[in-house]
Amino acid sequence: MNRYCLALDLKDDPDLIAEYRRYHEAVWPEIHRSILASGIHSMEIYLTGNRLFMIMEADQTFSFERKAAMDAANPDVQRWEDLMWRFQQALPGSLPGVKWRPMELVFQLEQQPALR
Repeated sequence: MNRYCLALDLKDDPDLIAEYRRYHEAVWPEIHRSILASGIHSMEIYLTGNRLFMIMEADQTFSFERKAAMDAANPDVQRWEDLMWRFQQALPGSLPGVKWRPMELVFQLEQQPALR
């Protein structure tokens, strides 16, 4: 399994953030199926303020390019993405149209020298 961590901002509006959270309490079944079909086995989204942090674990069949192509061909995913864009805003420095941005691993406890 490969782990991917991504970030995205929500619009800084408590009502929109609350609505975004409600949508994620019961994600559309079509979206759930499309996530699994892309090779993603686990996905968690965390929120602090208006910043979202996603952790995904995916098998070797997953790639961002393949997922993007699958999403582009799926009208249900397109409707979901259009709806979610009402709540989301790109991170500073993002290219136009870029939503979730990959994060760089900067610390891993297991890779640190053992304390003595």
